Amino acid sequence: MTSAVILAGGLGTRLRSVLPDLPKPMAPINGRPFLEHQMHYWIDQGVNHFVLSIGYRYQTIIDYFGSQFEGTILDYVIENSPLGTGGGLMLAAQKVSQQDYFLLLNGDTYFALDLQNLIEFAIKKNADWCFSLFRTKEEGRYLGMNVLPDGQIASLQADSTSIERLANGGVYLVNPSALNSVPIVPGAKVSL
Repeated sequence: MTSAVILAGGLGTRLRSVLPDLPKPMAPINGRPFLEHQMHYWIDQGVNHFVLSIGYRYQTIIDYFGSQFEGTILDYVIENSPLGTGGGLMLAAQKVSQQDYFLLLNGDTYFALDLQNLIEFAIKKNADWCFSLFRTKEEGRYLGMNVLPDGQIASLQADSTSIERLANGGVYLVNPSALNSVPIVPGAKVSL
């Protein structure tokens, strides 16, 4: 597994007052764009190809990174109108190998994990999708997950009476064959 899709096409409305001229993934952190920190982390774990699904002020991202970053190939797909996370994924998935798992990342989320462990888990379970989860007690902020003892996802809504629950960290490993049955409606906005 060497490819990663980064969903970075959002409008960044919540940060607009602070970053009026930048897309959210380009927010500066210690003098460098967030997206640069994110890509460095995954390059260090073996990713050598990124597909960036971009939209709002996309040219800023292209101008900054170009076609390669730190020896890693970059491809871009442009959402001319917001497609949502699912629409951005379906657009970007056309540029990854159809034979190998690929990493799927939210362009505004940094969630550290061991990629090799994630790949081994996916292969062992013959999974179509692997979600990287964390424990939280915070109510209403994160998508909760109910998971069976064998690791299979039971539902995307955790028990609301639970004080602590598992939540989605925004890092996924995807078998591209799992996308074959998803109906594609050009230009339609779709959520993951």
